[in-house]
Amino acid sequence: MDGLYEQIRITLHQLWQRRWLALAVAWGLCMLGWLGIAFIPNSYESTAHVAVEARQILPSQVGMPQPTQTDLTRLKQTLTSTENLTKVVRRTDLNSLVASDRDLAAEVEILRQSIKVTATPENIFEIGATAKVSGFSNAQNAKLAAAIVQNLIDLFVSDNLNGDRTEANQSLAFLDNEVHRREQELQQAEQRRADFEQHYLGLLPGEGSVEQRMAAARSELSNVDQQLIQAQTSMGALRSQLASTPPTIPGVGGNDGSASGQMASLEGQLSQYQARGWTDSHPDVIALKQQIARLRPMAAREPRGAGGMQNPSYVSLQTMIGERQGQLQAALSRKNQLQSDMAQLTSKEASQPGVAAEQERLNRDYDVLKRQYDKLLEDRDQVRLRSDIATKTDTFKFRVIDPPSQPTLPKAPNRPLLLTVILIAAIGAGIGAAFVAAQLQRTFPTQNKLAEATGLPVLGTVHEVLTPELRAHRRQRLAWLGGGAGALFAGYSVLMLVEFWQRSAV
Repeated sequence: MDGLYEQIRITLHQLWQRRWLALAVAWGLCMLGWLGIAFIPNSYESTAHVAVEARQILPSQVGMPQPTQTDLTRLKQTLTSTENLTKVVRRTDLNSLVASDRDLAAEVEILRQSIKVTATPENIFEIGATAKVSGFSNAQNAKLAAAIVQNLIDLFVSDNLNGDRTEANQSLAFLDNEVHRREQELQQAEQRRADFEQHYLGLLPGEGSVEQRMAAARSELSNVDQQLIQAQTSMGALRSQLASTPPTIPGVGGNDGSASGQMASLEGQLSQYQARGWTDSHPDVIALKQQIARLRPMAAREPRGAGGMQNPSYVSLQTMIGERQGQLQAALSRKNQLQSDMAQLTSKEASQPGVAAEQERLNRDYDVLKRQYDKLLEDRDQVRLRSDIATKTDTFKFRVIDPPSQPTLPKAPNRPLLLTVILIAAIGAGIGAAFVAAQLQRTFPTQNKLAEATGLPVLGTVHEVLTPELRAHRRQRLAWLGGGAGALFAGYSVLMLVEFWQRSAV
C-alpha cells in the first residue's frame, strides 16, 4: 500500500513539474476543436404529419379495387422525384443559390438527401426536411426547413390528384382506340364465319362444327323416322276404326226400322261387349257379327242419310285422319330434305377435305377476338368509372395532422455538448502529454529509484533551498498558470453564452 501511495505521489509530482506542457496542449486542442465546430453550420429540421385516408365506401359499392400499399408507396416516391424537388428549389430561398442548370441539379441532389419521408401502418406520413446552408443565417435555415416541408405537402396533394386523373384519361383514350380496332377485326371475323356457314352449313340444323351439325342432322333424322312410324301406326288404327264406324246414326227416336239403324244399334251393342272384354269367340259376339253381316248389304242399298242423322264420331275420325296425313307428309318432306342436305355436305367434304379444318380455324379466331373484345369493353368501363370517380371524388383524402414545425433549436450539431466534450478531451490530452513526457525523463524522482537503478547504496539527498526571490518568482508563475487555466474555462463559458444567445435569436 505504501508503494502505491508513493507511486501516486511521484506521478502527481511529475505532472506538476510539466504543468505548462499540459496547459499548452489543452489550449491548442481546445482552439482547434472549437474553431472546427464554429465552421459547422447549424442544421434545422422541420417535420409535418399528413394522414392519407383511402376511399372506403365508394370503391366497394361500384366494384373498384381498394387502394393498396403499392399505391401508398407510389405516393411516397412522388415526393422525392426530380420534378418535385426542382419545384421546391424554385419556390424557396434555395433559388438564390442557383445560377445555372448545373447549380440547380446540385441543389436538387442536396435537397433529396436532406428530405426524409416515413410511413406508418396507419397511413400517416411523416415528412421531414433539414436545412443547413452555410451562407444562410440560423433564422434563414430555420425558415427554409419549414418552407421546404410546406411545399412538399402542397405538391404531394396536388400532383397525386392531378396525376390520377391524367392517368385515367390516357388509359381511357388508349382503350377506346383498342376497342375500335378489335371491333373492326371482330366484324370481319363474323363476316368470314357467316359466309362459310352460308356456303357449307346453311341447310343443316344446330350449331358448331361440321361434325357437330352432321351429328345433329342424324339425330333429327332418327327422330323424324320415329315420327313417321308413329304417324303410320296411328293412321292405320284410325282407318280401321273409321271402317267400323257408321257414317249415320238413327234419329232421336232411336232405331227407325231401317237396315242402317238396326246395324248401328247392333254395332253399339258389339262395342259394349268388347268394352267388357269379351273376345271374338264369345257366342253373343259371334251372333251380333253375323247379324251385322246380313244387314250390311241391305244398309248399302238404302239411300244415304235415310233413316238417321250423320254420325259425329265418323266425322271426327275423318278429321283426325286428315291431320295425321298432313303430319306424315311434313315428316316425309323433312326427312327427304335432311337426307339431301347431308348428301350435299358429304359431297362437299369429299371434294374439299379442308372444310372442317377451315371452320375450326374461323371459330378459333372468332372466339379469341370475342374474348379480347369483351375484356377490353370491361376494362374500358372500369377505367371510365375510375375516371369519373377521380374527377368527382378523391381516391385519397389528405389531412394535415401536424403542420410544418417552426424549428427554434438546431438539430445538429449539438454545440454545448461538443464544446464540453472538447474541453474535457483537451484537458485529458494535456495531462496525458505531461505523463508521457515524465516517462521519457532521464532523472530519478526519489533516492529509492536511484538505488534500484544503480544497485548502489545512496548515502544521502540534498534538498532544494528556496530563496525569497525564487519563491516570489514561483508565485508569479503559479498566478500565470491559474490565469491560463481560468482563461480556458472563461473561453468555454463565452462560447456557451454565444451559442445560447444565437438560439434565442432564432
